[in-house]
Amino acid sequence: MTGNESNALTKNNPLLCALARWEWEGGSLDADCEKRAALIAEEQRILHCLGAAVIIRWNKLPMEVQRDLFASAASLNDPLPSPELKKQIARFLHSHKNV
Repeated sequence: MTGNESNALTKNNPLLCALARWEWEGGSLDADCEKRAALIAEEQRILHCLGAAVIIRWNKLPMEVQRDLFASAASLNDPLPSPELKKQIARFLHSHKNV
């Protein structure tokens, strides 16, 4: 993604800009907003790629590692794991187990 594409995404997505301000704790609308939003978008892309890599290799992971990753993923939503999120993750893993 080029700098121009990143700037266009930020300008067109007020939520990204707001998230960038929140991430940097109380930033007001400023010139750095777009830069921070671009960094957040880049981190999201990295997390997406890492997550996809884990799913691709899920069946080759030891059961203990699978359980740890599942528990970690289910607890990322809130301090207390959401039963609905756990079901969604379990369904996703089951439907993609032969990828």
